[in-house]
Amino acid sequence: MSTPPTDGPDWRPVRRVRAHEEVLARIEEQISAGRLKAGDRLPGERQLAESLGVSRASVREALRVLEAMGVLVSTTGRGPDAGAVLVGRPADALADVLRLHVGLAHFSLHDIVETRRIVETWAARSAAEQAGPEHLARLRDAVSRMAGPGLTPDRFNQADADFHLALAEASGNTVVATLMHGLRDAVGRHAVGAVERLGWPESAAILRADHLRILAAVEGGRPDDAAAAVRDHLARSYPGH
Repeated sequence: MSTPPTDGPDWRPVRRVRAHEEVLARIEEQISAGRLKAGDRLPGERQLAESLGVSRASVREALRVLEAMGVLVSTTGRGPDAGAVLVGRPADALADVLRLHVGLAHFSLHDIVETRRIVETWAARSAAEQAGPEHLARLRDAVSRMAGPGLTPDRFNQADADFHLALAEASGNTVVATLMHGLRDAVGRHAVGAVERLGWPESAAILRADHLRILAAVEGGRPDDAAAAVRDHLARSYPGH
């Protein structure tokens, strides 16, 4: 039996593309070309199906995918407000994806925390260099809500989340802010665990001191100190990671 030549044709399997994937590709083309943007309404389901030469079921499936990705909102009914409108909600979509994959153990908590450390120390440095009055006011407000009568673990954790998101936004990089939103949301239950592990209400004073140190470094325009304060805070919040 002869051996086939090694320098012959390299046959690769043909990729099967489902109709709804083609619909997604066509919509993405229009967005990339600038012919569709946030706030624009897509053609009706029937019209889109006829224009693309696919079934309405394929269009419907593509729209569901876009809605899950956070780039589309569909409204039912009749009239000018009905239909599918392009929106921009990357932070919510990313948070949903990360939270699910952390839950399924596709991403380990260690890797998520390490990524958060890398992103947030950079954000803290940048914030210390350029944070404006509005960002500083948000940081101060979040810290102030971490103390006082009637404070509960839930309220503390909400203030904690607001602080870290404000810090990321103060970096001036919208991608970093969006990524931070997703990372913070994905490890939310572990943040609650940090409060419980350190003991309530003692944990509120301990973790608030960390935030005060970060805030002072940002307010004082000290990038290295801000980054170090974030590293120490995350090490305390996620020991062993």
